[in-house]
Amino acid sequence: MQLELKQQPLTEIEAELLVTFLTPDLLETHPHKEVLSRAGFKAESDSICALHAHSLVVVGIDNFEADTIRSATATMIKAIKAYSYKSAKLFQYNQENTFALVEGILLGEYSFNDYKSDPKKSELKNIYLSNDNFNAEELDQKRLLEDYNSALVIAKATNFTRDLVNTIPNDMTPQALAVVARDLADENNLECTILDEHALEQENMNAMLAVGRASVHKPRLIHLTYKPHNPQFTLSLVGKGLTYDSGGMSLKPATSMVTMKMDKAGACAVLGMMKAVSELKLPIEVHGLIGAAENMVNGNAYKPDDVLTSKNGKTIEVRNTDAEGRLVLADVLTYTQEKIKSDYIFDFATLTGACMVALGQYTTGVMGHSHRLKHQFFQASVDSGELVASLPFNRHLKKLIKSEIADICNVASKPYGGAITAALFLESFIDENMKDKWLHFDIAGSAYSESSWDCNNYGATGAGVRLTIEWMRQQLNEPTN
Repeated sequence: MQLELKQQPLTEIEAELLVTFLTPDLLETHPHKEVLSRAGFKAESDSICALHAHSLVVVGIDNFEADTIRSATATMIKAIKAYSYKSAKLFQYNQENTFALVEGILLGEYSFNDYKSDPKKSELKNIYLSNDNFNAEELDQKRLLEDYNSALVIAKATNFTRDLVNTIPNDMTPQALAVVARDLADENNLECTILDEHALEQENMNAMLAVGRASVHKPRLIHLTYKPHNPQFTLSLVGKGLTYDSGGMSLKPATSMVTMKMDKAGACAVLGMMKAVSELKLPIEVHGLIGAAENMVNGNAYKPDDVLTSKNGKTIEVRNTDAEGRLVLADVLTYTQEKIKSDYIFDFATLTGACMVALGQYTTGVMGHSHRLKHQFFQASVDSGELVASLPFNRHLKKLIKSEIADICNVASKPYGGAITAALFLESFIDENMKDKWLHFDIAGSAYSESSWDCNNYGATGAGVRLTIEWMRQQLNEPTN
């Protein structure tokens, strides 16, 4: 399906189907009010009514806020894909909602069918957006085009991320993820460095190596770099890339293993961010670093009771091998701080089920010391449509990861506040001068879903991409400290 912004009024665009959004107030004055009323349409949010005799689909909305438009557009595109129309057209719905329209269409239309022998095909080939507003109010055409083009890039980067997360573990191994990164670097003119297991040994990344030791697919560290001229600041993005997680010796229950291809969602989000930032040509130097490994079981697997020496020399008592992502991130965070002089470091990981217990399925947990940074992401959350919430650090929870035999333990001594204690484990690998410049994003709940919600379908959501790119865009004219 192709999406196109037409530089002409809606009445001049040729398409087989007209889609229009209606609030309850607009419904009262609509020319087809009586027919819609007989069909039971009340313009409730995300409700749809098709008047095929008029080649018209109406979609209910409560208001003209971006979240409402995005969700309604996604609902609409899912519905009309099942019809036999080949083309459809829409108005703009106020200046600030172009992003929501584009994202609702492209993210709502997304499906992953790579493993279906005969995927169902839609007749819908073209969606046209008019350049005029639904209520005839004048729009800034330059801004409209800029927003449309930016939204296309970000939505496509999100779908790129979804494809990677949805790819099965037999096809997306650490080595395969490194190939994807190298291909992306070639296509988008990025610098690319890949460290294999031998290079990881030379870098003393023993925690990461231990996690991947039992797998036939050996770990890789992936480092992509986007360097524009005269960047305003330098940002490092770190992603957890567990291409599959069996739990290791602390084996997961069978039902919990079914979705573990999603344990690489943090890494895939970082790749999506690198794709978007390079295509948007933002004046920010961005480094994407990924710890890619597979946590499996054999006679050489690392075990509970092992003590690992991390890259920075800190020793880690292993009490649960299913708390492996934080071990990988510990070494990658240390590597990042050694190699790059960053203004900010953000890590993204499907780290804990505890975060989903605390915040539900739809919300990303944000943790760190800087209230300023967290508040910036709250604003980016509002504008991007990705939900975030802060989980607070405290000194009492930090005591729970104290080890009697090593410097730190990889799990807490009590089963409460697990998302926070996991983040506090990572915090202990952040240098003092970077503590207020680092944030941790737990996307365990928001990265993958087995049911549709908002503009997401079954499977990966691309969590983190829209949020972080929006944060970057908002910071470009702000001071970096």
